[in-house]
Parts: sequence; structure tokens; C-alpha cells
Amino acid sequence: MCRLLAYLGSPVSLEPLLYEPEHSLIVQSYQPREMLSGVVNADGFGMGWYHVQRDTEPFTYKNTLPIWNDINLSSLSRYVESGCILSYVRSATAGQALDFSNCQPFQYQRLLCIHNGRIENFRQTLYVPIRQQLNDQVYKWVSGTTDSEHIFALLLSLWQENPGKTLEQSLHITLLKLAEMALTHQTHASANLVISNGNRLVASRFSTKSPAPSLYWTANDPTFPNAVILASEPLFAGNWTLCPENSIISVGEDCDLRIEPI
Repeated sequence: MCRLLAYLGSPVSLEPLLYEPEHSLIVQSYQPREMLSGVVNADGFGMGWYHVQRDTEPFTYKNTLPIWNDINLSSLSRYVESGCILSYVRSATAGQALDFSNCQPFQYQRLLCIHNGRIENFRQTLYVPIRQQLNDQVYKWVSGTTDSEHIFALLLSLWQENPGKTLEQSLHITLLKLAEMALTHQTHASANLVISNGNRLVASRFSTKSPAPSLYWTANDPTFPNAVILASEPLFAGNWTLCPENSIISVGEDCDLRIEPI
């Protein structure tokens, strides 16, 4: 299992999100509190962000090192500033390669995606069935081997087949499809996803078998006014709310937050 962090709101640097909280993502990499499997997140990390002023595709920074071993991150985090940031630390599933193609966030055009969860026995169960669902463009885009990237690819393919659907609706359809496939192939899937286009966040807390991995939100904290933060674990003492299981969380440009059941 991984640990996730997503921010949308007034522009901030990475430093107060990654380094300053008492239970920051860096602390969660070696001392997580609520992981359902694994004990540390030492198999790499990544972050993605959007330029404050320019309408460009997002930027990403990834490494296969543990986040605490990256000597460049401290200075980079003081330099990078954005109003939309996605980040994660990785606990790799046994058998998955530790290479850059498997590092999150995954990027497709203007979209970024991070995932916490897993498909049990992915290579033996849903690897081929998911790939059979992908259109040619998305199939060729997939570069790694993780269940995380394939879940995102399934969403992209289903969304392209139904361009009139919102991202929330497409995520809903994807998770129902994933649950159906998991049942057919006698496996379980959990999918805490956060997807962004730079202007909004769309997330899920989902599992075919309870409990789902943890996911919290907080809004307009005194330290981060005019902002919403989603995180696998609370970063600091404050008014954090646990997202309901099997729900979709949507954060709009004005930081309004809506939660709908799946």
C-alpha cells in the first residue's frame, strides 16, 4: 500500500506540505499509522504539479529511492509552487519492478493520477482482462506493469468511449467495472484514486472487500486557508474527516467538496 497526498487551493510551495507537518508524507514513508499491508513506503516516490499561471501540461518529479534519501527534494520543494499538487510514497507489491515506469503520478495529457490500493494477484487475475478492455491509443500509452497504471488506463479508455460523461461519472463506471471483473476472476481490488486536470480533484475511497484503505480530507485549515487537502493519513492535528467507504470525492475550482456514494 502507498500513502497519498493531494492539494487544491491557493498556491503554496511543496515544503509546507512535504516537510513541515508533524506527520508529513516523508514521516509516513517510514512510520505510517494506517496501512493495511506493508510496514514502510521505501520503494520510491513521486509528485506532480501544475504551473500557477500557464495553461500547460503538468510537471512531475519521480525517484525510485526512498523519499528520505533524495538529496535534491529539499531544495526543489522550496522552489516549486502550485495551487494543485499530487504526491505519493510507494510500498511496492511483491514482484513489481522498482523502476521509473512504475512510479506515480501517472500522466496522460493534462491528467495526473495517483493510486493507493491493489488488485490481489494482479498478474494472474486482471492483468490480461483489463488490457483487453483498453482502446488502441491507451493500450500503447501504458508503459509500466503495475495494477495502479492499469486501473488508470481502464478509466481513460472508458472515458474516451463516453466523452459526454464527467470525470466523476467515468470514475464511477470504472470502479463498478473493476468490481465486476474482480468478482468474475475471484480476486479483490482496492482503489483509492486521486485524479486531477489542474483545476479540480476527483478521488475515490473504494474496495471490493472492507475495510477500504484510509483516505481523509480537510478544508480551510488555518495553516492552509482556501484549500482542500486529501491524504491517506492526517498530516497534522486539525479538522480531518475520514471519507466514507465506497465513495467518490469531488473538489471544484472554488474548493467546494462533494461526496457521493458509489
